[in-house]
Amino acid sequence: MNGLLSEYDLTRDEFEEIFAKAGRLKLDLKEGGSYQPLKGRTLGMIFDKSSTRTRISFEVGMYQLGGIALFLSSRDTQLGRGENIPDTARIMSRYLNGIMIRTYSQEAVEEFAKYADIPVINGLTDLLHPCQILSDLFTIREKKGDFEGLKIAYVGDGNNVANSWINAAARLPFTLAIACPEGYDPDPDILARGIKEAPLGITLERDPIKAVAGADIVYTDVWVSMGQEKEKEPRMKSFRGYQVNKGLMAKAAKDAIVMHCLPAHRGEEISAEVIDGPQSVVVDQAENRLHVQKAIMEMLIK
Repeated sequence: MNGLLSEYDLTRDEFEEIFAKAGRLKLDLKEGGSYQPLKGRTLGMIFDKSSTRTRISFEVGMYQLGGIALFLSSRDTQLGRGENIPDTARIMSRYLNGIMIRTYSQEAVEEFAKYADIPVINGLTDLLHPCQILSDLFTIREKKGDFEGLKIAYVGDGNNVANSWINAAARLPFTLAIACPEGYDPDPDILARGIKEAPLGITLERDPIKAVAGADIVYTDVWVSMGQEKEKEPRMKSFRGYQVNKGLMAKAAKDAIVMHCLPAHRGEEISAEVIDGPQSVVVDQAENRLHVQKAIMEMLIK
């Protein structure tokens, strides 16, 4: 593991190493420990998209591990004035010990990794959100004891989060059911590969009730992501009937938990009574971004 561009690239052992390390780091922090294996190390954080959880969790995580994180927006660097990625990656490799990128294009992250001599972490692209799903799986293990054999239902837009759930299901033994309206499916190549390789199966449904039936985890995300604001009206019409609400949750397992990667639009993709109710683990899920990303950084940054 010399970088993290997609969780599809991880082996089962690497998944397990991340989760085990995250658990130890979380316990150490709760007990007031001061484990700082990255003292003197630096992480460059490139942001083309605004962020709350990604920025705070990486920056605080690097600080807690003893290192320094540098916030780099395209407006504040020469990337915003046309300097190419190969030059930027090579030069940053001389200054930094790792790079985290939150941007639009998956190709840009992969190009950074190609030319950088240091680890590159995908903090989010329009195609994938691997750190989110790794944190979600860690949360499911905390709440359910394990994810093996469980049914995870994803309801909503076939976006980067859905694509990353498919990648995880292609590598790990849980069942994934995705419900989205026609025209808003996950990436076709990722979906086809996932269906072919998933140990316990992936299904794509149009009926959210069918997807959620008996599910142990019900997951959703916003219907209108960053950069899609002009599509809001048609999206709102298309996703009518896909809200995760009390009625839909009644179809899931009685002890099902509800997850959302945040930010949430209450009254749109999820009702307030569900996201703020007893089955919701969204706050724990958000906290675990810190612990899992610390584990990733410790594994990658030398």
